[in-house]
Amino acid sequence: MEQTRLERVVLDVLKPHDPPLTEFATYLGTLDGIERIEVTVMERDQKTESLMICLLGDLDYEELRAHMAVKGAAIHSVDAVVVESAT
Repeated sequence: MEQTRLERVVLDVLKPHDPPLTEFATYLGTLDGIERIEVTVMERDQKTESLMICLLGDLDYEELRAHMAVKGAAIHSVDAVVVESAT
C-alpha cells in the first residue's frame, strides 16, 4: 500500500485577538513536522480575527486542529490541500 502525506494545507481560521498574531504563529510552529507557516489577517472585529493560514511540512490535520484549539482558534474551512506520495 502506497503511503501519502499531507504536505500543504490552507485553512480559514477564526481566533481571538489574544494571543497576538506573532505569538500564535510561533506557537503553531512548535508542532512536529511544520516547516513553514504563512498567516494573513483577512478580517478583524472587536473580539476575533479571521486568518488565512498556509502550513507546509509533514502535517497531521487532527493534531493541528487540536493544537489550535488550545489557543481558542477554530478552523472554519480547509481551502486547499496538497498530498504527496511518501515513497
